[in-house]
Amino acid sequence: MSLQSPPAATAAAELPPGPGKGLPPGAELSQGSTAPPSAEEGGEEEEGEEEGEKEKEREKLPPIPSASTAAAGGLEGGAKNQFSTFSNFITTINQKKEGIGNRNSPTQLVIPNIKTVRDLPPICLDVRQKQRMSIDTLPQEPKAPFPPEPSLPIRTKTVKDFQDDVEKSKASGDWKAVHYFYSTTFDSFLEINAAFKKDTSSPFNTIEDSGIDAKFVDVVYDALLNTPQDVQKSVLKGIINGLLQEWTGPRTKDDLRAYYILLQNPQFSNTSTYVIYAHLLRQIAALTEADHHFLVHWSKKISQRRFKQVVDRLLQFISLRLFPAKPEEFPPMVKCNWWIPSATKVLALFNAANSLISPPIISYTDFYNSTLDHIDLMEEYHNWQCYGNSHRFSFCQYPFIISIAAKKVIIQRDSEQQMISIARQSLVDKVSRRQKPDMNMLFLNVKVRRTHLVSDSLDELARKRADLKKKLKVTFVGEAGLDMGGLTKEWFLLLIRQIFHPDYGMFTYHKDSHCHWFSSFKCDNYSEFRLVGALMGLAVYNSIALDIRFPPCCYKKLLSPPIVPCDHNTLVGICDVTLDDLFQIMPELAHGLNELLSYEGNVEEDFYSTFQVFQEEFGVIKSYNLKPNGDKIPVTNQNRKEYVQLYVDFLLNKSIYKQFAAFYYGFHSVCASYALLLLRPEEVEILVCGSPELDMSALQRSTQYEGYQKTDLTIRYFWDVVLGFSLDLQKKLLHFATGSDRVPVGGMADLNFKISKSETSTNWLPVAHTCFNQLCLPPYKNKKELKQKLIIGISNAEGFGLE
Repeated sequence: MSLQSPPAATAAAELPPGPGKGLPPGAELSQGSTAPPSAEEGGEEEEGEEEGEKEKEREKLPPIPSASTAAAGGLEGGAKNQFSTFSNFITTINQKKEGIGNRNSPTQLVIPNIKTVRDLPPICLDVRQKQRMSIDTLPQEPKAPFPPEPSLPIRTKTVKDFQDDVEKSKASGDWKAVHYFYSTTFDSFLEINAAFKKDTSSPFNTIEDSGIDAKFVDVVYDALLNTPQDVQKSVLKGIINGLLQEWTGPRTKDDLRAYYILLQNPQFSNTSTYVIYAHLLRQIAALTEADHHFLVHWSKKISQRRFKQVVDRLLQFISLRLFPAKPEEFPPMVKCNWWIPSATKVLALFNAANSLISPPIISYTDFYNSTLDHIDLMEEYHNWQCYGNSHRFSFCQYPFIISIAAKKVIIQRDSEQQMISIARQSLVDKVSRRQKPDMNMLFLNVKVRRTHLVSDSLDELARKRADLKKKLKVTFVGEAGLDMGGLTKEWFLLLIRQIFHPDYGMFTYHKDSHCHWFSSFKCDNYSEFRLVGALMGLAVYNSIALDIRFPPCCYKKLLSPPIVPCDHNTLVGICDVTLDDLFQIMPELAHGLNELLSYEGNVEEDFYSTFQVFQEEFGVIKSYNLKPNGDKIPVTNQNRKEYVQLYVDFLLNKSIYKQFAAFYYGFHSVCASYALLLLRPEEVEILVCGSPELDMSALQRSTQYEGYQKTDLTIRYFWDVVLGFSLDLQKKLLHFATGSDRVPVGGMADLNFKISKSETSTNWLPVAHTCFNQLCLPPYKNKKELKQKLIIGISNAEGFGLE
């Protein structure tokens, strides 16, 4: 059973109206959003009804007030769903007795039962759509004409001048000069540009150069939190003035520069500034698509430290709005339900910037918000499925913010619902035929002979294809035993061990990269590749970590596309591959191709190559043209880039297409789910194989004991030795005891690791039952003996160490 890709949604999500004006057309970056599995669209409704619905929707959104409305009596007058105003907030600031810079955000969160909030269209540039659109589709230059830049005031203060003023103020206690600088600089967007623009006479209208003196911005912000409270308050008041400005046309690049600088303000780490921060985020979220492109590309140039601070600040803002330690600090959720969507969309801009850099500025895991692990994830998922991007905000529109642990919960619960649905249908069919229900119908029962493991497994999974989403239970023919999880894991381990053996011929092991890749040998039946794909899918659904070493490119191909296409003639498992992908599999060959690209001599005369590759298949050398008549086209200095690209594409896509297509369909026959749209290739690898990051202290805390107490001398010796091991030895121990040197998504606690007392001579080595994650340890007399025997045991275990 496989899901089919539905037609793409066409309805565009509504943004809250901007300050004084509605959102200009094209304000959303459609390529960045996660395409929803389905979206309710209003195309079938009559035009009058549709307009009426839109009008009602607009009424629910509080407008960003203009300066005129503030002057007319505050921001609250006459509006539905009002919240505290900027003017009132200034008063609140003046009444604060505690310093803004000295207050720390609360870290202890109370987890209430909350509802989801709404609603801004996504701009998640890193997330794949059904068509797997690339971040590289960002245009280099917007085509729209630039609005004229207003003339800027002349400001001559340099970094050194400012630092000298700060040092003098610290020494004398007189902060007037510093106060004047801050209050003037942040009084308006024009003043911000006048202070921080490298050259006020230059427009700086390119996406590659913001024109901002980044060092000056860093120095000013680093000093800000150490200034007196009246200085810090003056900065906030100035920001309010800038945000209250009434916009009558498109934003200038100076406006974008001001937004870009204000986002880096460290004052927004304090919850007392969140009302101002929310309005700043809202205005940035409501910018046009072209403006967002400028901010994305400029953000690439922020230092790693400052970039991480901005991301952490946005994540904290979302967390504390969801679960405030002091709810009275913020307006009620119903009156500011645009806070979280605005912050999430701005965070998506930084995620997009991070994705444009190789290597990225920060890890993709730094965008995870673990607070979301405590909300109703299935409600988020169902909102995304039912409403898509058009009518209701869901964090699933921005999957980069959802942790791998939360995504695993979504995938598992989604699979459980599918399993229950299929099992219920089986039960109904039995009852309708007046047959006696059998509890075995609720499971995927696999019966295999050890002597015919691969063929029996292949037959069972092919025959029971409709049951693949049920809970797996394995029986070995002729052996008594109830599968409580151990037999299932043993079945996986034995199958993987046999299928990936070099003599089996399905996969080639590359020693340089320590990974397997698909054999390009042609054959009549690719069903065994489908079996391997189904095994990986079953492992994900049944929470089994497999000891498989595929390169990252494999998981990228596995999500190309993430949903099985309706048209079976559509190519699957084909993705854009580069020389970097080949380096991860065949580093020596990739190095040779890289040498070809950098060769300074005459490529045609010195290499004498054509657009043709040769491969050995069963002792016979076969040639393949990389392009039509490739054997007659010489490789030259002018076309060598094309040659290398075609060569890499042939090796990683075309030469193994049938093998990988069978593997792809096998995996998706089990894992067909819209939840796959939420995953990055790296996350699929973690779900299949587990995480490579070890935490032996966490393993020590969660270990269970049988025959031992955790205070026994042997156990204390054991943990002293293990915690002192190198990372390589720790991985060997984990592999020896569990069959894999990786950790499940849920962490070490999910291993259910057990140490049992072995009533054997202390001359014996430790023994492992990998099917049960169990280590049998004799009561060694001293730490030296235990360390010696343990290292010998874990360093000389064959294969999976099965007993």
